[in-house]
Amino acid sequence: MIKSFKYITKNIAIIFMIAMFFSCGNQIQEVRDFLADKNLPIGVAENIKNIHTDSGRVDLKLYAPLLHDFTNRNKHPYNEFPEGVKIVTIDKNKDSLVVMGNYAISYTKTNISEIRNKVVVINYADYKKLLTDQLFWDQKTKYFYTEKPFTLITKTDTIKGVGFDASEDLKTFMAKQSKGSVYLND
Repeated sequence: MIKSFKYITKNIAIIFMIAMFFSCGNQIQEVRDFLADKNLPIGVAENIKNIHTDSGRVDLKLYAPLLHDFTNRNKHPYNEFPEGVKIVTIDKNKDSLVVMGNYAISYTKTNISEIRNKVVVINYADYKKLLTDQLFWDQKTKYFYTEKPFTLITKTDTIKGVGFDASEDLKTFMAKQSKGSVYLND
């Protein structure tokens, strides 16, 4: 009788624990759905420093004072950097490209980011600097574009205009409605 009582007690405890595990899964999904319905982030992080490596070599660093994680959205998951972002790409152990802005949003499904408010892109290797107020960055194709006014500063030239398309490293670009002096080698 005592033995069967122990088995019954153990079985009840096991059933109770299994019920707890299954109920936790539903609560987590309910919390995620609640946060998505209320347009609240699933996570918030402060003083972000993210280092990305490829084959043991650091190739990208991301710094941000604040990150709002909205990746719980079904249709358009994204990360928001409401207080700005600084992204440094590294080529051959030296900074090759720096992208900074006072606000950024990055869509995780499309890998397209929008950077706004005092956007600065610096290519240290080629001595180029792009200034604009809004910039879209397609990370899949490694391409920048904007339809806002811009200034591109090189070693010898300063080009201003409205509308700009460029490769991520600023080596090849197309300036729309541009003005400024450009020096050409014959």
